[in-house]
Formats: sequence, structure tokens, C-alpha cells
Amino acid sequence: MAHEHLTITNTIRELRFNASQMTQQALADRVGVSRQTINAIEAAKYAPSLEVAFRIARAFGKRL
Repeated sequence: MAHEHLTITNTIRELRFNASQMTQQALADRVGVSRQTINAIEAAKYAPSLEVAFRIARAFGKRL
């Protein structure tokens, strides 16, 4: 059985830009994490916990 590689991507930077160019710091404050965490998530260097992912989605009125 062949295994497919699932790639999960995010559009947080685009969502921030479309939300009146929200800064990483503003999103971090809203979500309860550091700006560096938002930066790492956007750069795909860090995968957020489900709790943080849901908080980010909620900040933009989106579903996961």
C-alpha cells in the first residue's frame, strides 16, 4: 500500500494582510502566544497545537 504524503499549509500571512494588515504582534496578542510563535508558524518552522490553531482560526472567523 502506497503512503501519500500530506502537506499541511497555512495562509495566516495572507489572512493578516486581508484583515487590515494586522501585524504578527496583534495576532499574537489576540491568540495568546508570542510574535515569534506566529512568525514560526507562518514560515512553516513550527506546527501549532490544536488549541492554538483553533484560536488563530477563530481570530479570523475561519474554520480549520
